[in-house]
Formats: sequence, structure tokens, C-alpha cells
Amino acid sequence: MCEMDPPASKMRFDSPAFRVHEDGRVERFFGTDTTDPGFDAATGVTSKDVVLDAATGVFARLYLPALPDGADRGRERLPILVYFHGGGLVLGSAASQMYHGYLNSVVSRAGVLAVSVDYRLAPEHPIPAAYEDSWLALSWAASRVGDPWLSEHGDAGRIFLAGDSGGANIVHNMAIKAGTRSTDHDGLPAGAVVERALLLHPMFGGKEPVDGEAADTRYHMEKLWALICPDGDGLGVDDPRLNPMAPGAPSLRALAGRRLLVCSAERDFARARAAAYYQAVKGSGWPGTAEWLESPGEEHGFFLLQPERDESSALMDRVVAFLSGE
Repeated sequence: MCEMDPPASKMRFDSPAFRVHEDGRVERFFGTDTTDPGFDAATGVTSKDVVLDAATGVFARLYLPALPDGADRGRERLPILVYFHGGGLVLGSAASQMYHGYLNSVVSRAGVLAVSVDYRLAPEHPIPAAYEDSWLALSWAASRVGDPWLSEHGDAGRIFLAGDSGGANIVHNMAIKAGTRSTDHDGLPAGAVVERALLLHPMFGGKEPVDGEAADTRYHMEKLWALICPDGDGLGVDDPRLNPMAPGAPSLRALAGRRLLVCSAERDFARARAAAYYQAVKGSGWPGTAEWLESPGEEHGFFLLQPERDESSALMDRVVAFLSGE
């Protein structure tokens, strides 16, 4: 008698990057590799992991660039770059080889002290977990009391926020929260200043199409957001956390910081929303300086997947210049 194969599991979500089964099991096909922190001989950057919340397992990977020897060592404090990795809030890790290599390069060239946040992922931990973890990490970094690297070398008066894709979405939400005070938080510690925000290929959505946005892009975002934010008060993709221009969303004038750089790519499926966001910030009366950069001929996240490309180098140069104050 032949044994029969078990019945195939039904899917809640099926994509080339990950699958979610009806029984709750999640299969991730991308972003699961990890690498240990330590000294990187190619850049001179040293990294380490620090647990921020033992109950949830949330941690941050800290990166410290090479410091001068002798009496000048540590005399000048470094800007604190808080980085949020991409992956649609479902994939990725601060410990992945891709992000580890990218942060080593950015820290070495820009001369910043980086805090790369490993927030909890959906759908096991739906929204607002990623935002709560990210705010925890930002507040921790801004306090400069949780780690000697931050207390000895970090400048909380120069905090930079950066992230790609889903992480760039987090950057927007952290900048809004840092720029406002409400009943659910008291703002950042005294003396902490978010000075700049960098959004790389940001993930946004919305019910109404924006100029240049493909219908299938909106369809896939609706499916993804329903998965990662199942209790969204019926707002769907017009949840202000996903659609900063939605009715009832906080005013973009509230964004913390003096400079904003929004980066996209000519063939990025998320380009239309990124461009609409940039234009909305420009038209909001926000008092800072907003800048736009578009990489010709490239796709979403190309600079992480293929850092050796000429356009990846060009984007890295612009990122370093932005973080270095140029």
C-alpha cells in the first residue's frame, strides 16, 4: 500500500520572498543569513551586539569607526546614526551579512557611530511591534547611558535616522514621533536632537493611486499590509503609518530634523510613492531642506544587492556626503 503525501498547507500569503501558511508557519527565503559582529579589517570598523529588551530579544548592532590614537582619541564626539533595515517589516536582520557589510562601509566613510536596530518582524509580531521596538532603540541611543561607546563617543545632539524600504518607512514614523509629543510618549531625552533623516527606497502605500504608480503595486501592498497590520481599525493601506498623506495623518510639518534626503530608483516599484512623499514634504511648509535622488536604470534595493555597481557607488557617495554634512 502506497503512502499518501500529506495534504498541502493552505497559504495566507505566497511570494518569492516568503510564505505564510494558514497554520501560522512562516517560511522566509531571503534575509535569513547572519554574521557575527567584530573587527572588520577592510574598513577598520568594530561592531558588537547589545540586547535592548531581554523579554522580546530586541537588540542593536553598534558600529564604531577607527578612532585616532593618542590624546585626540575620543575627544570629538561622533554623530549617532540609527539605522532600520529593510524587508517589508517581514524580512531581514541587523545581523545579516548584507546589512553588516553596508553599515561597515557607511560608518567608515561617514565617520558616524551607528546603531542598527533588530526589531521584531511580522507576521509573528504584527504592527505596532516594529515601531515600538524602533522607538525603544532610538530612545536608548539618544540617552547615551546604555553602552560605553555611546556615552564616550556619541553626540546625542546630532542624531541621524536612516533606513531602506520597510526601514525607510520606520524612519518616517520615528521622525514624526520625535517631532511631536502626545499622550503615549514624552519625546526623546533632553538634549537629543534628530538632525537628519535618510529614506532609501521607502515603502509607502495608499488607497488612491499616485502619478506613475502601477495598479499591481497597490494590490500587493494591500495584501502585505493586511498581513503585517491585521488590526488596523479598518483603515487598510490608508493607515497613516503606511500612507503619510492619508486623511487624518499627522502633518508632515512635524517631521523632526533639518535635512531630509529621499532616494529612489528609476525602475523601483515604490518610486511613485517615494516621489509623492518628497513632494508632499516640500509642499507642507516643513522648515527643513528636503532633497531627492533618483538612480537611473536601477531597481528597488539594488545598492544592497549589488554594491559593486557604478550606481551603487554613486548612491554611497551621496549618502556619505549627506551624513557628513556636505
